[in-house]
Amino acid sequence: MILWHNPRCSKSRQTLQLLREQGHEPEIVEYLKTPPTAGQIREALQLLGLSARELMRHKESEYKEQGLDDPSLDEEALIAAMVKTPKLIERPILFANGKAAIGRPPENVLNIL
Repeated sequence: MILWHNPRCSKSRQTLQLLREQGHEPEIVEYLKTPPTAGQIREALQLLGLSARELMRHKESEYKEQGLDDPSLDEEALIAAMVKTPKLIERPILFANGKAAIGRPPENVLNIL
């Protein structure tokens, strides 16, 4: 069980607290300090059933600054942007039992336990 976690994010903290209340202690990866590789992001996308754009935080200033709202950008360009700027990745993401879930709301992660 791995949690891509940002301790400054309330939803991420709430998800971690919920997991602990359920008796789980995930391996915590602070993805802003240890950014995922392109391969790890591709795997997350596959497990989540999302496109790269769907996993991105569109309201972050970096999204517009980097021109990521350009609809002509392909998956690889968006994945590369998330590797370069992990702040763009939606959070938190729990990986467990060969599945993944975004903790928005935090209770979403319970579906894969």
